[in-house]
Amino acid sequence: MVYEKKTNMKNKVLIVAVHPDDETLGCGGTLLKHKANGDEIHWLICTTIDKSHNYYETREKEIEEVGKLYNFNSVHNLRLKTMQVDEYSMSELVGKISKVINEVQPNIIYLPFKGDVHSDHRKIFEASYSCTKSFRYPFIKKIYMIETLSETEFAPSTKEDSFIPNVFVDISEYFEKKIEIMKVFESEIAPHPFPRSERNLRAIATFRGATCGCEYAESFMLLKEIL
Repeated sequence: MVYEKKTNMKNKVLIVAVHPDDETLGCGGTLLKHKANGDEIHWLICTTIDKSHNYYETREKEIEEVGKLYNFNSVHNLRLKTMQVDEYSMSELVGKISKVINEVQPNIIYLPFKGDVHSDHRKIFEASYSCTKSFRYPFIKKIYMIETLSETEFAPSTKEDSFIPNVFVDISEYFEKKIEIMKVFESEIAPHPFPRSERNLRAIATFRGATCGCEYAESFMLLKEIL
């Protein structure tokens, strides 16, 4: 399935990023394409580093800069403790995420892949997906899972945990800006063979592009679509 051309109806898109940079790794080009097509894009950041960390102020400035580069319509930060999401009860997580979803009321939502190796990702997926029931959130019409380098490819090699994309978005026009934005997160990108390298980002975008007949693409798993 290839990315559908925008109709006259403007979309409201929400990306659930477990950590700041997940949105760029998994769907940065797609978000830029949504914005260029006139859609609203909203960023939900779930975790943050502790204020006592010597990188805290730098990370806050990075988030502010990235928000401006995407020109998000809104940015929400739950400020959960990074690497410790499993310490929160599911009901607490659902409550926090549900509040943002009801505020934004997106018709398209991007979630972390349920099989990602990082426990924060798996817990946030479970809580977020609980906030997509059609009888409680009737405005949600499409639900995707994203492919996050350094997390998705390290999922267990089982059928249940394998990322098998069925939606591809041509991001050729937006790929270089995706790289530019990713470089804002200086501590999260490093030379190959580190997974979150420019070389690897370019490689996976090239590979996904070859699957759908374009220069660069991002891929997703469509969980639900209501027509």
